[in-house]
Amino acid sequence: MVTVVLLGTLDTKATEYAFVRAQLLAQGCQVVVVDAGVTGSSPAADVSADEVAAAAGWDRSRLAEAGDRGSAMAVMTDGATRVVRELHGAGRLDGIVGLGGSGATSLVSAAMRALPLGVPKLLVSTFAASDLRPFLGTSDIMVMPAVTDVAGINRVSERIYVSAAAAMAGMARAMAAFESSLPARPAVGATMFGVTTRCVNAARAALEDRGYEVLVFHATGIGGQAMEDLARAGVISAVMDATTTELADELVGGVMAAGPGRLEAAGRLGLPQVVSPGALDIVNFGPLGSVPARFRDRRLYRHNAEVTLMRTSEAECAELGRIMARKLNAATGPVTVFIPAGGLSALDVPDGPFWDPIADAALRRELRAGLRTDIRVVELTTDINDPDFARAMAERLDEQIRSLAARGGGDRPEEVLDETPIAAAASAAH
Repeated sequence: MVTVVLLGTLDTKATEYAFVRAQLLAQGCQVVVVDAGVTGSSPAADVSADEVAAAAGWDRSRLAEAGDRGSAMAVMTDGATRVVRELHGAGRLDGIVGLGGSGATSLVSAAMRALPLGVPKLLVSTFAASDLRPFLGTSDIMVMPAVTDVAGINRVSERIYVSAAAAMAGMARAMAAFESSLPARPAVGATMFGVTTRCVNAARAALEDRGYEVLVFHATGIGGQAMEDLARAGVISAVMDATTTELADELVGGVMAAGPGRLEAAGRLGLPQVVSPGALDIVNFGPLGSVPARFRDRRLYRHNAEVTLMRTSEAECAELGRIMARKLNAATGPVTVFIPAGGLSALDVPDGPFWDPIADAALRRELRAGLRTDIRVVELTTDINDPDFARAMAERLDEQIRSLAARGGGDRPEEVLDETPIAAAASAAH
């Protein structure tokens, strides 16, 4: 029988949690209710609010008396995270559910992010239609819209909660019985965008033929962060960073930036990496009307109704070349830079809407000039999506991995990955 943890604030949501608990029991699950409320400790909880506060080194009643909700929530979030980790480590958590508004979304998602990838996590939230990136990070939390506020059981909420309980029961049972059928292979992280898809698919096939498992990440900001979190966790042993477009969004102010640390994790870890300025011709915005006024006279391309692309300028490309060089110069492991002189994306080709050989030349010039002399640069006349370019990157990455392993500076782990590095990835994101 699987065990589902219900985490939430029973001082304000006791009725709703009792309802979901009953639904989970009806689905054949064991249930552990963890109360993270501040103003009282509910007798319906299996782990009381007092115990949650104590796990963080605090007395709950004193938190309540202080009347500082923000500080109290920070303590209870810390305590809940510790409790949830302990329950999982003790084999008493096969899945976790939480429900509520902004406060509960913050608290519950933080605890969920501390759990390994693959552990079913379901958040029923009134914030489901909002920007949840700060709450979700690079985790695998599933979000279900609460539709109504989490305030009693009514003809709408009861259906949402029944569905949530059924979904969690099914996920928890499936994961408890799951055994992977995939062969154990060393994992390579690769970055891809729609405009570099042909390149990465071809390179992925070439790497898979050489015995690697390729984990492809959509370079939308969170994708680059997820890849680097997994590298830090030891899940990924090499990187083919074909699509570094997130650097352009970070520089110019697009909506798909991955933060100032992008393109640094693999180098700091000493992992073999092959890097290309893929899609650095692009800065990403939302619908056309959302493009900042200062960019309205720039070269724009309507990718779809929700995404507008902007061509990077010569000055921006030059700066991106310098940024890439500076980040790669700090690498402690083998690095090769591949430059597609025929275009950085499917849009940046002759007769394409973003073709700008002057801007591309500025990027190449500054990148080459700024790199350490021992970093190998391979410049091909093709565009990035040419199969020859893709295969060359795959072959070079394989060479670097094998060479590093032969020197004793790394290995090619053949064992099946257990949950330990996955859990570390979740913790890194948290």
